[in-house]
Amino acid sequence: MSRTMNTPPATPATRALDRLGIAYEALPYAHDPDVTSYGAEAASALGLDPASVYKTLVVKLDTGRFAMACVPVSTMADLKAVAAACGAKKAVLAAEADVRRLTGYVLGGVSPLGTRSRLDVVIDAQAHEHPRVCVSGGRRGFDIRLSPDDLVRACGARVADIARADEH
Repeated sequence: MSRTMNTPPATPATRALDRLGIAYEALPYAHDPDVTSYGAEAASALGLDPASVYKTLVVKLDTGRFAMACVPVSTMADLKAVAAACGAKKAVLAAEADVRRLTGYVLGGVSPLGTRSRLDVVIDAQAHEHPRVCVSGGRRGFDIRLSPDDLVRACGARVADIARADEH
């Protein structure tokens, strides 16, 4: 069966939620290939408050481990806070090749759900200010909306204050 914009794609992220029996809303949208601010594009295309749409970043910790940080697209990740939440001192954004290798996803489609490798996940505490939040569904042009508690449970995530104001 071919999938259309009305039929949400089956991705590792949706399959992970289905396996756990977690309810979610599939939100496909038309991705503009010229856009590189993927989270802001999702919020705009879906008509959602950017504070409720979360981007997922992969970081490399000074311990050599990798982790994921989920923060509102209206903010930036405080890498020192992410490191501390993971029991490390420093964190840097992971190289694109590491992101693809560890998650199985491309930049702009990285979901904290259904990743190829099991990574620690830290979700910014602001998520609990919203009844539902969005994260990537595992590809560009596809988000998933679910309750913050279900997201935390599905990812086995920690919740911490890891976001700071975007300086742009």
